[in-house]
Amino acid sequence: MSRPDDLESLARIAVDCGFQLHRDLGPGLLEGAYEALLGGLISQAGYAVERQVPMTMRYKGVVVDNAFRIDLLVERKLVIELKSIEKLAPVHGKQVLTYLRLMDLPLGLLMNFGQATFKDGLKRVANDYWGRIG
Repeated sequence: MSRPDDLESLARIAVDCGFQLHRDLGPGLLEGAYEALLGGLISQAGYAVERQVPMTMRYKGVVVDNAFRIDLLVERKLVIELKSIEKLAPVHGKQVLTYLRLMDLPLGLLMNFGQATFKDGLKRVANDYWGRIG
């Protein structure tokens, strides 16, 4: 069976895996547990998943190693930031957008497993500046 590798397909698979995880286990676990489980499910679907990926940041000649860590990076294309909190705040979406801009990637997902329904804790974040950084 061939697997779709386009970004939208990766995002759909990640969302499906997140939904299954939330449906089966519900809210209440630590973020690290959801991260390990979601990464495992996406990996079982046949995709390369990296956890806690350290990223270097460069700004005006200054280099900061380990400036931030990506919770999950799927196929080096899709950023997934996980939370396990009662409610998302606007800063959480901005965090994902900043990661996308610094990595020059177009799409990220913010998944909060702490809310009552998975849909309420899911946010898609698009980088409007993708491809402009260089």
